[in-house]
Amino acid sequence: MARLSDLRILMTADAVGGVWTYATALATAFAARGAAVQLVIQGAAPSPAQRSMVSESAVRLVQSPLALEWQDPAGTNMDAARRFYGALEADFQPDMVHLNSFREAAFEWHCPVVVAAHSCVNSWALACGDTAWLADEKWRRHTRLAATGLHHATAWVCPTRAFYDVIQELYQPRAPGFVIWNGSPRQAAEVDDKEAMILAAGRMWDAAKNLSILAEAAHGLDWPVLVAGSTGDLAPPSSVRLLGALSHAELSQLMQRAAIFASPARYEPFGLSVLEAASAGCALVLADIPTFRELWDGAALFIDPTDAGALHGTLGALCADPARRSRLQQAARARARHYSLRRMVDSYAALYQSLLAQNRKSMAVAEMEASA
Repeated sequence: MARLSDLRILMTADAVGGVWTYATALATAFAARGAAVQLVIQGAAPSPAQRSMVSESAVRLVQSPLALEWQDPAGTNMDAARRFYGALEADFQPDMVHLNSFREAAFEWHCPVVVAAHSCVNSWALACGDTAWLADEKWRRHTRLAATGLHHATAWVCPTRAFYDVIQELYQPRAPGFVIWNGSPRQAAEVDDKEAMILAAGRMWDAAKNLSILAEAAHGLDWPVLVAGSTGDLAPPSSVRLLGALSHAELSQLMQRAAIFASPARYEPFGLSVLEAASAGCALVLADIPTFRELWDGAALFIDPTDAGALHGTLGALCADPARRSRLQQAARARARHYSLRRMVDSYAALYQSLLAQNRKSMAVAEMEASA
């Protein structure tokens, strides 16, 4: 196992979704192994509930003044970002930079840089069949900046092989790429009596989450369908119960109670909420997309994400079949053990050590050539 003691890691994050869950878990695990970690937040500040997900005595949180990449597609704050990160690097002197975004990888860093590709606007648009707006010059520049970041990274990582292939095709990075599955910190305690309810999580307005088809499929089901997540300005559908944005702890408690978790997503590079639901012993009903097949084949039921009738039928049949539901719940829990936080941290630690060794070798060669 690669060691992290005495390593100084600068990591970026944002508080808009699954990246926060991923980054806080990873940063806290690194710190527990002896690393000094600065977690730099771009975009809006995390809520108090989100801040509680990271031990601030172990991980230093730094709130930046910078917008997220998709909030600044034309790159108007690139100079400000370069100055901000230059000053931060000079002060912290990291051994490793771990970016959960693309374009900052092109800055003049003095140590190895890993880019974790969680999603991107181009792959989102393609999956949702909504690409016309990408022709706008500001989004074309956004694409160029993302590609440049990937090219300049020391290495880049995707959470699934399926999404790795998407990033490779879209951007053709010159840097080497790796697949490291995301991980969940721990399995929830097993619950004997699950409640007769179907749970889903995601932004109701997000075409990628495709929750509108779940609302259509929910009509006439015997069990209630609960959806956790931001609703935006959409009128609430009568067929589902919208819970609004919940804290991570509140959603985890719901997963413990729910018998079924549904995700009809058109686009999901990994799906941390699915992993957490599986860890909590929910039977999974998922969209038949490459990433979900890669992770959950044999441990979930799959449906065409465009077919509300098929989703309705699958959910209805599962609600009425306790034996099959129990088998799927056990299968989901068993599969979730493959995607542990420890496995993810070990994989990143091994990658870090490999990149640091390469960096030391390159520096030694450069010094020998300079003195020759």
